[in-house]
Amino acid sequence: MTDLLYIEASPRKERSHSIAVARTFLEAFRAAHPEARLDTIDLWAERLPRLDDAAIEAKYAILSRRRHSEVERNAWGPVEATVSRFVSADRLLFSVPMWNFNVPYVLKHYIDIVTQPTLTFSVSPDGGYRGLVTGKRAVVIYASSGDYTPGSGNPRPDFQKPFFEAWLRFIGIEDVETITVQPTIGSADRLAASRQAALARAVELARRI
Repeated sequence: MTDLLYIEASPRKERSHSIAVARTFLEAFRAAHPEARLDTIDLWAERLPRLDDAAIEAKYAILSRRRHSEVERNAWGPVEATVSRFVSADRLLFSVPMWNFNVPYVLKHYIDIVTQPTLTFSVSPDGGYRGLVTGKRAVVIYASSGDYTPGSGNPRPDFQKPFFEAWLRFIGIEDVETITVQPTIGSADRLAASRQAALARAVELARRI
C-alpha cells in the first residue's frame, strides 16, 4: 500500500508551474508525514501499455463475461499492473498543465489505461456505472497560461478541469482538493501573486491531507 502516489503530467520539469507547486506540496507532505510511503509516476518517462486491438478485445471480453484468449491475457496483464499501482495508493497527487484547453495526451493515455471495468468501475443493466476507487483523497494542481477564474472574461473554453474532475468522480474519487496556478503568462506582479497563493495552498493541504 502506498500512502501517496504522485502523477506528473508536464514534460517541462524545472520550468513547469504545476511541478513547482507539486514539489512544494511533496516537501511539506514529507515533513508532516515522515513515515509515509511515496511513489511517483512521471508520465513522460513511464512506459505505459498500449491500448491496441488485443487490449481492447480483452476489455470487451470482461464486459461480455467471456474468457480471455492467450493473446488477450498477455495484453491485459500490463494494464492490470498499471491499475494496481494506481489503486494501491491512499492519496493521489496530480500535476496537470493545460494543453489546448484540456490535459496533455500522456495523461489522457494514463486515464484510458486505468479506467477499466471490474478494476476501477463496474457496470450493470440495473445499476448503471459505479466507481470502484472509493475512500481515497486526491489533490489536483492545475496550471494554465490563461485566466479561467469566474468573471475573467476569457472567451476560450476550459475543458481541463471539468474533464479531469468528471473522470475522478466516474471512478469513485469524490474527496478532491484543487490548486490552480493561473495565469502563467502576463505581468510579473500578477504571476508572482498567483504562484505564491498556489504554493501557500499546497503547504496547507499537504499538512492536513
